[in-house]
Amino acid sequence: MLKRYYCVLLCPTYIEQRQQAMMIFLKLLRESYLFAFQAIKINKVRTALSLSGITIGIFSVISVFTIFDSMELAIRDSINSLGNNVLFVQKWPWAMGGDYPWWKYWSRPEPDINDLNEIQRRSTASEACAMMFQVSRTVKYLSNSIEKVSIVAISHEYEKVMPLPMQAGRYFTQIESAGGRSVAIIGSTIAEKLFPGLDPIGRKIKVFGSKLEVIGITRKEGQDMFDESSDEQIMVPMDFARNYVDFQSVGATIVVRAKSYVSNDELRDEITGIMRSVRKLKPREEDNFAINETSIITQGFDKLFGVIAIVGWIIGGFSLLVGGFGIANIMFVSVKERTSQIGIQMSLGAKRFFILFQFLFEAIFLSLIGGAGGLLIILLGTWVMSALSSFDVALTQGNIFLGLFVSSLIGLISGLFPALQASRLNPVEAMRSTF
Repeated sequence: MLKRYYCVLLCPTYIEQRQQAMMIFLKLLRESYLFAFQAIKINKVRTALSLSGITIGIFSVISVFTIFDSMELAIRDSINSLGNNVLFVQKWPWAMGGDYPWWKYWSRPEPDINDLNEIQRRSTASEACAMMFQVSRTVKYLSNSIEKVSIVAISHEYEKVMPLPMQAGRYFTQIESAGGRSVAIIGSTIAEKLFPGLDPIGRKIKVFGSKLEVIGITRKEGQDMFDESSDEQIMVPMDFARNYVDFQSVGATIVVRAKSYVSNDELRDEITGIMRSVRKLKPREEDNFAINETSIITQGFDKLFGVIAIVGWIIGGFSLLVGGFGIANIMFVSVKERTSQIGIQMSLGAKRFFILFQFLFEAIFLSLIGGAGGLLIILLGTWVMSALSSFDVALTQGNIFLGLFVSSLIGLISGLFPALQASRLNPVEAMRSTF
């Protein structure tokens, strides 16, 4: 049985039939294209007006997806820069929901040095652990000054938890961190504003009314989607800043990075046990601390972008519906205008499938032209937006394929009934038509 099957496949007659079928299909495709192109050429204005609905619809849907895909990518990059294996021990949770009274959060204690020391001492799942808090102060160098600069106070292991790319200089030594020395690492923007044309390394700036020696400059990174930037920050040892700021009043954060083979859930369980032990909480007492991670932000944005996608489809759907009616109208008129031609084709031996395929191809071809017009407008818009702003907008291949697929689908649905009507015409009556 298997041998006979292969003989059928390999026999010259079967191969010739396959080749003939392919040639007929290619000829059918070419003739359908010529008919469609001729219809566009003869009725330019009517076709352009009818296709405008598809163009606007595809533009509405894909432009929404393009903008928010670009935003999502930028947001995820910003979130990932925090580290996907990093946990943040804080007073407040990032996602507060349910019926939990807000005053219970308010009455919680802030993380302190004792919490940090105990996590560092007891934790076996963490690679590094650091504490940080942030305040705004005026920074001066000679006659130059900058107001409301973000001063970030960090413990020594902060660089291991949140890597700091250095443009020049170095990070704090263990002695400088432990001794609360008057040293600082400044962002590249701060360096440009305070020290125009000068090398900041070794020079002294004034913060908290005290002079700090600049020992390092962080690499320029630009602002992220949350309007945050290390370029405009100054980092100082936490033990130095504690002499001037009560960090319990401004809120501190303990940042813990998991070891490469440890999951966030394992690290969370371990830190929860350590914190409950340090805070001396009874088994039935609720946690008086929050352990946050970047996945909380990601989940929130996933819901947001899901809603936006639905809105985009609704907005563009009406335009696509109008465009579909426009395509259907063109095809019904085309069937009427070419009724006698259809009758002649049938009388010469054209199959009903040929007529059906011819009009379906024309409808899909017209719809694809309209969709391509919408995509072209979006592409030009992305170039303009990227050139005029720092926000990088790109039309992805996925959105291009989506736009072309939706256009083809609208063309197929809109052209189906006119194509069926054309293929079911009586050849004799069609040839007698004088439309």
